[in-house]
Amino acid sequence: MNAIDRTSAKQFDSIICVSQTPWQGKFQNSAVQLLTVLSERYRILYVDYPYTVKDLVAGLRGKRQVPVKALTRVENPLTKLSLGPNRSVHVWTPPVLFPINWMSAAQHDTFLPLNTGRLIKGLRRVMQQLNMQKPLVINAFNPVLGLPLVGQLQEFATIYYCFDEISAEAWMGKHGTRYEQEFMKRVDAVITTSEALYRMKSQTQPHTFCVKNGANFDLFNQAYALRQQQSGNRAIVGYLGTADNRIDTQVVGYCARTMPEVEFQFVGLVVDPRIQEELSVYPNVRFIPSLPPAELPPILAQWKAAMIPFVCNEHTYTIYPLKINEYLAAGLPVVSTPFSILDDFENAIAIAATPEAFQESLVKRMAEDTPEKQRQQVTLAQANSWERRAEEFEAVFDQVQAVKNPV
Repeated sequence: MNAIDRTSAKQFDSIICVSQTPWQGKFQNSAVQLLTVLSERYRILYVDYPYTVKDLVAGLRGKRQVPVKALTRVENPLTKLSLGPNRSVHVWTPPVLFPINWMSAAQHDTFLPLNTGRLIKGLRRVMQQLNMQKPLVINAFNPVLGLPLVGQLQEFATIYYCFDEISAEAWMGKHGTRYEQEFMKRVDAVITTSEALYRMKSQTQPHTFCVKNGANFDLFNQAYALRQQQSGNRAIVGYLGTADNRIDTQVVGYCARTMPEVEFQFVGLVVDPRIQEELSVYPNVRFIPSLPPAELPPILAQWKAAMIPFVCNEHTYTIYPLKINEYLAAGLPVVSTPFSILDDFENAIAIAATPEAFQESLVKRMAEDTPEKQRQQVTLAQANSWERRAEEFEAVFDQVQAVKNPV
C-alpha cells in the first residue's frame, strides 16, 4: 500500500511528539530524523524540550542558551519549520516548568501535577489552534511527562519511543525508571531502537516493536563523494558523537600509543571530563567541538577509518549506535568493540574485544580498504536510511490501529 493510501486510512489526524530533547541542535536526534521524513505524510506537532525556571534564569544571565523570548512569550512559542519540499513541522515551546527532578520521590510526585497541568493546558490550546482533534501521541523517552498525559489529549493512541536504557541515565533515571514501568503498561505500543531494549521492554508491554536507528544517508554520503576526490591524507581515525562514560579510554589510549602516525579525532560534545583528561596526554588525540550536521561531511571525508570504542556493560548492551550507519554512508572502514548485538553488521565492520585486537583491526581495515568495499558499506547504509526506518515506524501505526479497531 502506498503512502497516500496508508495515511487516508488512518484514524488519527495528526502526530504529537513529546520529547526530552530540543528539535534544533547539533546532534543527530533519532526522533527528529524520523519525524522529518514522516512530515511528508502527516501533520506534526513537536513539543520541544521542557525548560524549567532554573534554565530560564540561566538563560537570562547568559549562562545557558535557551529560547528566552519564546519561554517568556515575548515571541510566539509556536513556530512552523520548513524542512524541505513537502516537509514541515510545528514546534511548540512549552511553558516554563518547575525544577523538580532533584526532589525525593514523594516530593517529586507531589509537585509533578503542577508541571503537567501547565503543559496540558497549553498543549490543548495549541491543538485547538492547529485543529488537531485526534492525534497519535509519540512519547520520545520522557515517561515522567508521558504517564500523566495519557488520556488527556483525546489521543487516538500513545506510543512510547524508547531509544536508551533509562535506568542508566543519571538525570532521567532518577524518577524515570519507576515511571517508565507504569507508562509502558498504559501505552498502546513501545518502539525500541535495539534488540536488547526490545527483549527487555517486551516483558512489560507485549506490543513492543524494534525499529533500529538509521542514517541521514544523503548527508553522510556527501563524505563518501568527497573522499573520492582526496588522496594522500594523513591517517585519521575518527569518532563522531558524544564522548561520555561509554568510551573505553584504555582501548583508545593503547591505539594512540601504538599508532603514533595516526591522528585520533573525537568530534562532538565531551560530557565526561575524564575522557579528555586521560586522552589529551597523547599528542595524536584531538578533540573537535560539536558541529552542525551540515559541517560534518568534510570532516569525515578526511578520515581513513571510524571507531566505536565503547565499554561493554549493561548500558551499552542496549544501544544501537546511530553513528554506525553514518560511518557506513561515508564508505568508511569501521572497528567496534563487542558492546552490543551487532549481527546486522557482522560482515561490514570489524569487532575487536581487546585493545590489542582493536589496534590490529584498525591497521588491517585501513590497509585493505578498496573502492569495492567502500561501495558495499554505502549500499548497506542506504538500506538503513531514515526513509526506510520511517516506513517501519508507520507499520507499527498500522499494528496499533488494527489492535484498537479490529476489522
